[in-house]
Amino acid sequence: MDLYEYQARDLFEKYGVPVLAGIVADTPEEVKAAAEKIGGVVVVKAQVKTGGRGKAGGVKVAKTPEEAYEAAKAILGLDIKGHVVKRVMVAQGAAIAEEFYFSVLLDRANRSYLSLCSVEGGMEIEQLAVEKPEALARVEVNPLTGIDKTKAVEIARAANFPEDLIEKVSDVFVTLFEVYKGEDATLVEVNPLVRTESGDIIALDGKVTLDENASEIRHPEHEELEDKDAADPLEAKAKQSGLNYVKLDGEVGIIGNGAGLVMSTLDVVAYAGEKHDGVKPANFLDIGGGASAEVMAAGLDVILGDPQVKSVFVNVFGGITACDAVANGIKGALETLGATASKPLVVRLDGNRVDEGRAILADYAHPLVTLAATMDEGADKAAELANA
Repeated sequence: MDLYEYQARDLFEKYGVPVLAGIVADTPEEVKAAAEKIGGVVVVKAQVKTGGRGKAGGVKVAKTPEEAYEAAKAILGLDIKGHVVKRVMVAQGAAIAEEFYFSVLLDRANRSYLSLCSVEGGMEIEQLAVEKPEALARVEVNPLTGIDKTKAVEIARAANFPEDLIEKVSDVFVTLFEVYKGEDATLVEVNPLVRTESGDIIALDGKVTLDENASEIRHPEHEELEDKDAADPLEAKAKQSGLNYVKLDGEVGIIGNGAGLVMSTLDVVAYAGEKHDGVKPANFLDIGGGASAEVMAAGLDVILGDPQVKSVFVNVFGGITACDAVANGIKGALETLGATASKPLVVRLDGNRVDEGRAILADYAHPLVTLAATMDEGADKAAELANA
């Protein structure tokens, strides 16, 4: 779960990361009141989960509450890379002397953490990595020891911070790692981390991604951070049913059991779709090890609720749950959904008790169901039906 900047700022403040005052506002009138409360120069910043806000006109400096009011009128409702601004943060202004970059993230490839750091902050880190890779320090962080003072100093020196700043910035690095660890994050990023003209080190902008796997048990309070209004309604519906679902931009709905199998199915459908006017997968949906009628009905209900879906490919390998149980799940799901199930289904079963499973569906003879012997055959048929 990605947080808005104001949520990241509040987390930073909770852990003692140096930040400036910030007030969230939804209307120009609220922005003006916030600017009056903070006093002095403020920055009105669009709250959207994408980069490039400044270039798009989503960040404006205001010297007076009246200017803040006008800035809010210009920013609220602005479309930034497909994200419509509904909320802004009024942040205290800062006299910036230097801008830096710091982040710590999960490095899945190396099964460790990674810190990225640079004395050249402010610009997009992807651009810096391409144009000036030598300016970006990459320091591996052992998950068992994290970033203590010694490691923080190592990171600061690797990023070529001047000696007179290492003591201050390394303290901030340690605190930012406490945010990362304490909140079970997969990313904590500050860009820019600044030195003010008075010599203070301040986190001016923050980006935090939380690991949702930790939310239910370790961090139930994270649910309050979720923007339910901005969530895709189909993804929200799937989440309520305990399904692993991600909406994609395509026409073939996908249901499978096991993330690896579903990922393979996406590839096969995309390949097959090239022969059928570029038809693509419409979603990722993993129903897990069980494929009961209830689970299958919930999955089909979500997928069939997507108006872009023209056909559905059910690709299941019977293991813990045998194919006959899967077939009965599909049969029960269609009976449960009734007239709601109005789009063709291609079903490929393999594995434990596959013959029994295929026989159940063959005897059921539902007009919407087509059996496929192989994954390739099923993907091709589903793509063909979606393009019909």
